[in-house]
Amino acid sequence: MSATIIDGKLISQQIKDELKEKTAHLKEKGVEVTLAVILVGEDPASMVYVRNKKRACEYIGYKSLSYELPASTTQEELLKLIDELNNKDDVDGILVQMPLPGHINEKAVIDAISPSKDVDGFHPMNVGALCIGESGFVSCTPAGVIQLLKRGCEGKIQIAGKECVIVGRSNIVGKPMSLLMLRENATVTVAHSKTENLEEVCKRADILIAAVGKAGMITKNHVKEGAVVIDVGINRNSEGKLCGDVDFAEVKEIAGAITPVPGGVGPMTIAMLMNNCYEAALMHHDMK
Repeated sequence: MSATIIDGKLISQQIKDELKEKTAHLKEKGVEVTLAVILVGEDPASMVYVRNKKRACEYIGYKSLSYELPASTTQEELLKLIDELNNKDDVDGILVQMPLPGHINEKAVIDAISPSKDVDGFHPMNVGALCIGESGFVSCTPAGVIQLLKRGCEGKIQIAGKECVIVGRSNIVGKPMSLLMLRENATVTVAHSKTENLEEVCKRADILIAAVGKAGMITKNHVKEGAVVIDVGINRNSEGKLCGDVDFAEVKEIAGAITPVPGGVGPMTIAMLMNNCYEAALMHHDMK
C-alpha cells in the first residue's frame, strides 16, 4: 500500500485564497497590506524566490515594494534602507532575501529589522517569543509544516501525544520546528549529524520531519510503517533534478503519508510568509 501524498500546492492555494478574502475585507476598511522585499545581488535562486513572493502578493491583493540592490551594496547602505522601512508607516512587513553577499553580516541585518515587521520570523525577539509561548512571528517553513500536518489527509493526522522526530537542528527549520511541535503537544526528539543509531531513533517516529539538506538521506530503514513523513529538504540529485532529504520512491511504500519534493513544503513557505504579512498589518493598524 502506497502512502497518501500530502499536496503542498493544494494546501498553500487554500491558505492564499483565505487570505485573499480577508485582504479584500481589510481594503474595504481602507487598509492595504504592504510588504517591502529587498534583494541584494543577482543570485539566480534568490531571484526566483523573490519573483514568487511578488506573484503571491499580487494574487492575494497586497502591495509589494521591491528594492533590488547591486551586489556591491555596503552593509551600512543596507542597514540605512532597513531603518527607513522600519519607520515607514505604510510598510507592514520587511523581508531581506537570504543569502546575502559575503561582505554583509546576515545577523546584523536580521537584528536591524523591527520585530513587528519581521515577517520571516528570524529576529531574536520573535524566536524568543516562540520559546516561551508568547505571540510573535514564526519562521515560515516550520509554520508551513504545521499547516500541512493539520490540513493534509483530510485533517486526520493527529499531532498531540504522538512521537515526532526532527532530523536537523538549524535555526531556520529544526529548532523552531521542535518548539512548534511541542506547542502542538507532540513528544519531540531532535536528531542531527552527531546522533547515534539514527535509524533506530527515526523509526520511533509517528511523525518524521527531515530537514538536513542531504539528498535521499532518509531511506525506508529510517521509517516506521504508517508514519507521516515530511520532507523539508530541497536538493539537486546527480541528474540535476530537484529532490528532498527523503528517498521518496522507497519511503512512500511504507509511510502512511508523505510530502513530495517539489510540491510539498516549498509552496507552504510562501503561503505562511503571506499569512505573517496579514498578521503584521492587523497589528500595525491595531486590529488584533
